[in-house]
Amino acid sequence: MKHKFNYNWTLKDAVFTKDKGKVFSCFACGGGSTMGYKLAGFDVIGHNDIDKKMIEVYKENHNPKFSFLESITTFAKRKDLPRELYELDILDGSPPCSSFSMAGNREKDWGKEKVFREGQAEQVLDTLFFDFIDLAKELQPKVVVAENVAGLMMGNAKEYVKKIYIAFKEAGYELRIEPYLLDASTMGVPQKRRRVFFIAIRTDLSEKFMEQIDMFQIAPRLVLEFNEPKISFSEIFKDYTDRPLSENMKAIWDLRKKGDISFETINEREKGKKFLHFGHKFIYMNGTINTILGNDQCCLFDYPRYRNFNELCSSGSYPLDYNFNGNKSDYLIGMSVPPVMTAQIASNIYDQWLSKI
Repeated sequence: MKHKFNYNWTLKDAVFTKDKGKVFSCFACGGGSTMGYKLAGFDVIGHNDIDKKMIEVYKENHNPKFSFLESITTFAKRKDLPRELYELDILDGSPPCSSFSMAGNREKDWGKEKVFREGQAEQVLDTLFFDFIDLAKELQPKVVVAENVAGLMMGNAKEYVKKIYIAFKEAGYELRIEPYLLDASTMGVPQKRRRVFFIAIRTDLSEKFMEQIDMFQIAPRLVLEFNEPKISFSEIFKDYTDRPLSENMKAIWDLRKKGDISFETINEREKGKKFLHFGHKFIYMNGTINTILGNDQCCLFDYPRYRNFNELCSSGSYPLDYNFNGNKSDYLIGMSVPPVMTAQIASNIYDQWLSKI
């Protein structure tokens, strides 16, 4: 089956029509979501990030009209922003989400200041979402798209979600009762990646073409249902090695048995040790790979190596000719929304909302 968007692609061969509307991206990192909007036909006119290295790699690949290197906290308070930023169709953002990840400390980290790996200023991560909403209140784009981890919908974090809804309402935006919980593997991305998307439409636009209002619908219906066939690792496999296992890791790999899911499984069976090398998960040829992390340690069950460059790019639907500008490819891809995932969402927002406004 042909996929709507190609997960094996290059920037040099891509056709970006830029005729669907203007987008500005916050917490833009290397530009994963930016490439998705471009694939869907949008014109991404600028970005914001606190990380100088990410700003540089973004500029290298996207040559943005506007680039802002500063915290979203101060950026949202500025009153000297270009006029064009007040004429956006979509304001996009992926507020840092580690404090809500099920793999992190969650509640223990809420309210604490943290420093990102590149050495930026300390920030309280769980307040950045509200700074992003403050920016939306200032700029008043037609639509706001905010992405976050699936853990935001679990446990005590649900109370945080309620506050997000209140903040959007006060900023002049309407959302559905529930945010969208999507899996990239059903959207034409060769990777299991579950993410939450808050998609809000400006209240005045919502009121213009609402067909019905009832207790179950507080915003125009936006259908996001994707049923593209899952992509097995065998479809993106490239037979070369650029990230071999170390001698110590190879010794553990040699002890594997069919059905093992990680090196932890081997260590528990062979040595009685739990939680050792948990991140070294196995990739099976006929399976869909798990979420790419910022420090990729997944290795092939059939070959003693980690994913190579081509496989990493395809797994994250990143272009094969992307210039990582000296940064680790797994870090950038693992920190990004897969471009094809964003492209699928953006094309639906245009078809169902923006094209009718």
